[in-house]
Amino acid sequence: MEYRQKQELPIDGLLPELLEKLAEQKNAVLIAAPGAGKTTRVPLALLGAPWLDGQRIVMLEPRRLAARAAARYMANSLGEQPGGTVGYRVRLDTKVGPNTRIEVITEGVFTRMLQADPALEGIGIVIFDEFHERHLHSDLGLALSLQSQSVFREDLRLLVMSATLDAEPVADLLGGAPVIVSEGRAYPVDTHYAIKRMEGRVEEAVALLVADAMNKHDGDALVFLPGAGEIRRVQRLLGAAGLSANIRVMPLYGSMPPEAQDHAVAACVDGERKIVLASTIAESSVTVRGVRIVVDSGLSRVPRFSARTGMTRLETVPVSVASADQRRGRAGREAPGVCYRLWTEMEHRALIPQSEPELLSADLAPLALELAIWGIDDPAAELAWLNKPPAAAYTQALNLLRELDALDAQRHPTAHGRAMAELGMHPRLAHMVLEAIKLGYGAVACELAALLSDRDPLRASRSSDMRLRLDALHGRATSGAELDEAASRRIAAEAKEWMRAAGIHTNKNGSSLGSEGISDRNIACCGLLIALAYPDRIAKRREDGRFLLRNGRGAAIQELQQLSGSSYLAVAELEDIGADCRILLAAPLTQAEIEQHFASQLEVETEVRWERSAEAVRARRRVKLGSLILKEGMLADPNPSLVADALLSGIAEQGLDLLPWSKPARQLQARIELMRSHNLTWPDVSETTLIASLNEWLSPYIGGMRSRSDLGRLNMTAIMESQLSWQERQQLDEEVPTHLTVPSGSRIPVDYSDPAAPFLAVRLQELFGLRQTPLIAGGKLPVTIHLLSPAHRPVQVTKDLASFWQQTYFDVKKDLKGRYPKHYWPDNPLEATPTNRAKPRTW
Repeated sequence: MEYRQKQELPIDGLLPELLEKLAEQKNAVLIAAPGAGKTTRVPLALLGAPWLDGQRIVMLEPRRLAARAAARYMANSLGEQPGGTVGYRVRLDTKVGPNTRIEVITEGVFTRMLQADPALEGIGIVIFDEFHERHLHSDLGLALSLQSQSVFREDLRLLVMSATLDAEPVADLLGGAPVIVSEGRAYPVDTHYAIKRMEGRVEEAVALLVADAMNKHDGDALVFLPGAGEIRRVQRLLGAAGLSANIRVMPLYGSMPPEAQDHAVAACVDGERKIVLASTIAESSVTVRGVRIVVDSGLSRVPRFSARTGMTRLETVPVSVASADQRRGRAGREAPGVCYRLWTEMEHRALIPQSEPELLSADLAPLALELAIWGIDDPAAELAWLNKPPAAAYTQALNLLRELDALDAQRHPTAHGRAMAELGMHPRLAHMVLEAIKLGYGAVACELAALLSDRDPLRASRSSDMRLRLDALHGRATSGAELDEAASRRIAAEAKEWMRAAGIHTNKNGSSLGSEGISDRNIACCGLLIALAYPDRIAKRREDGRFLLRNGRGAAIQELQQLSGSSYLAVAELEDIGADCRILLAAPLTQAEIEQHFASQLEVETEVRWERSAEAVRARRRVKLGSLILKEGMLADPNPSLVADALLSGIAEQGLDLLPWSKPARQLQARIELMRSHNLTWPDVSETTLIASLNEWLSPYIGGMRSRSDLGRLNMTAIMESQLSWQERQQLDEEVPTHLTVPSGSRIPVDYSDPAAPFLAVRLQELFGLRQTPLIAGGKLPVTIHLLSPAHRPVQVTKDLASFWQQTYFDVKKDLKGRYPKHYWPDNPLEATPTNRAKPRTW
């Protein structure tokens, strides 16, 4: 086919080689520098290839703007409009006709195309353009295309194109495909780095630099900023900078209306200049006409998914070297240019070479659903990837899909899951819309889906209430918050498209867009609908005003507002920072809604546990949703075995002092321990062992008991005796007696509080005539003697009574005789009469 070739491009010289390679092999890799013309020349050159045989060419572009621009350029080269030989398919916009041979589509559209027809009948080649950006759907599309090629279509060709890609791994993935390299054509770009590290807000530095560059250089300026918020702030700063009247400042980011995007990239009329404030949308594939100046903030905003929290947050990060080079190249597309970088040369050397593939840090729920529908059980083993999906994130995605009823217990797609995928939304939003249709809330669910897919239409609103956004879409008062009219129109259009895709028909009762208002009934269901999309983010208010999420994470509303007092919230957007996530968008939810719509996910938990404060077993019945307790009450008749287990756990936790130990019981325990110290066949009744074996020795005695006061009925002496056989009891009484009879005739108790050193506390006069220290434990252990005064005060401690009589008695006698003169203090204690009175009886 002939077409109007306006100018010679570097890629033209390589087209014969590319055609030759694709005639010989199924796959190829084309590396072409920015400006080489690969995007617009290659598809047209392939149209006449014999192997194509009238089939279509499908080319994937990472962005809608690039897809439309490429299709328009190629159609114009043929003297046609999009929809003829060349067409495009992007979300919410399609220009394809019966004679279309080249379809330029976005990567997500290609996934739907594959699911509808895995064999890709009628398609001769799939071209993956700008593959270096490594979006989730481009990696998925290539993996599925390779399987389709191996299973269904041996004749299908695959061509991967990029400007900055490391070609070898891709060539290997494509089965050793040939690599064709074009140096491209780029005019020289003079690059300037910052002298020192940037401090303060990036917007102010960018605005000053742009204004200065526009004064120093000719042509238009392309300014790279992380996102829409920074773009708007720089736009305001430049508006107040006193720029020349012929300079227009134009934003360019993904969520803008298509016509506004096209206007931003078009060439200026004579006599005008422009400053395009762009996100990463302008990095590749798109030529912004007239640009001679690039100002690069060096920042990019990327989504980061946390498998730990199950949430995605946008993170502002430094660009890679490859991205920085792509941005700089924008200034040299049509003429020599200049690039100003807001980072130092030293900082540049620290940049990573390539941006991380989205597959490694994204929410994998959409990927997991598509793979399940494709029939993949183990993506790492069954498909060929440049980078395999991370196992933890993929498992979490599968769990979410199960929670959304998209997969069954065997991880196979349900009918509901297939319907979710057909909608083309994120699985969360698709589930919300489909469930809402059953409840009669389909239209408002589509509104919410559009709101949650776009940026907040209420600029700088301090309220987190999602209901205000629904009000704003329908012209209701928004408490003074400024409404972004362009965003509102875009959201309304997208909501209508979702309604069309879901088969929802508008009506006149205020439940759909385009009506005069939105009913209070639909506003009231906002929380329920958000909960359907984000069941893991249902939150319950704590006593301190903060919230607990179903998944166990803490959350808080930063400022006191109406939502702060809600008992339950459904949270649509969170900022995952600090101990508590910050709630950005939410709506109130009722407990009745949770119990009705999440009944199958509720868990009834019976808890029987020891409460230290009450010193008793408490039995409770709880109805829970994840970490949230919806209902809780006392259980009157808990399982007796659970009560016994809880009581034993309480004793183990607080110690054996909970039991009603009498002194005899403790003495018995110590006597048994003493016997075991000399004979290991005796029972071990130490504190440690008793606590470890509560179930064996104590459980038979605690039936019906639930508290410390109940335990007070236990006879610990009898329980300790039960640890011994009859023979052991006899031996214990004989060898480790409870009392010893002293010469005075008194039976004195032996104190076994220290089993290693039992002692006898006795008045000295009662031991007159006792020559040796008493022995116990079969004569192995001497009893320590605590000798007392007549007033029962200790005067001497000894284990050697014979030595005491010989060496110490006379000193003690001298002291005691002075203090107790009426008492009997003989000179020869071994021959004296023992007495428990002041003096021996005389008969």
